[in-house]
Amino acid sequence: MTPRSALNRTLLALAGLVLLGGGLLILFAGLDLYRRHDLAPPAGWPLTTPADVLLGSADRARWSSQGWWWWPAVIAALVLTALLALWWLLAQLSRRRPGSLPVGGTPPQEGVELRDRALSEAIANEAGALPGVGHAAVVITGRPARHRTRINLTLTPEGTPGATLGALCEGPIGTARRSTGLIDMPAEVRLQVSRHGPHRVE
Repeated sequence: MTPRSALNRTLLALAGLVLLGGGLLILFAGLDLYRRHDLAPPAGWPLTTPADVLLGSADRARWSSQGWWWWPAVIAALVLTALLALWWLLAQLSRRRPGSLPVGGTPPQEGVELRDRALSEAIANEAGALPGVGHAAVVITGRPARHRTRINLTLTPEGTPGATLGALCEGPIGTARRSTGLIDMPAEVRLQVSRHGPHRVE
């Protein structure tokens, strides 16, 4: 899981908890569940009966007496919160994958394009067949003009990182660059060694 996806899931979880808590608070008060089921809410708990309001007249008068700056500060905080929420929403809607890549350079020749998933599978299949590689996973992220290839290789116990990286650059990555005509094709490679059980000697 990438840091961006972890942050998104954390924000979604927090927003969900806040909305769930607020909804349950309003539901309990609106249906008068505390009185119907003889429940005792904590002291100072807001919205315990259908007649309760979130901000009473005394509270409004107390906050209004703080000075002229109070309401502009509240409005500015609400606007800032709305802008941050809108920015986050637009960031989620933006494409994280290029979708298609030009074939033969930029601009693409005669409109021929290659799907990023097809190129990922081709690189993964060729990388998985390299000596010392047990498993290969490839994901292409970013935009067509600024894409990045992320390659995760699981080495066998007999595989060596140096030789594997050399074979990867000369083989799958080189083939992908020649196929697409993209000389500038940045790649990020992560290596890990597969676990194997202890050998039994008889």
